[in-house]
Amino acid sequence: MSRAPLIAVIDDDEPFRAALVDSLCSLEYGVRGFASAEEFVAGDPEVSCDCVITDIHMPGMSGLDLKRLLTARGSRVPVIMITARAEPGLEAKAAASGAVCLLRKPFESIALIACLERALKVP
Repeated sequence: MSRAPLIAVIDDDEPFRAALVDSLCSLEYGVRGFASAEEFVAGDPEVSCDCVITDIHMPGMSGLDLKRLLTARGSRVPVIMITARAEPGLEAKAAASGAVCLLRKPFESIALIACLERALKVP
């Protein structure tokens, strides 16, 4: 019996993070929430999760900075980025970083599921 994929959710907005964690749990994913990128990297991200969902704009280390750090460490964990901002060029920055998807808050659960399936390569 295979285990459910473990998703790390990193967002400094606690109510949003909690809602996203609850939504992913209801979809039968394993989920761990983190209030910051620093909190996430303090653990062992390459071993502890199958996918990262991170806000781009957070105090301290941004989602883009986190993706660069993971890449520099040789991590192959797929990253989905989320943002509430509509600044020009953000899609290009996320794509250039190697992010699988960029979702704009608020997003539909079907868009999240499509990104997760792409990240986890689920047919």
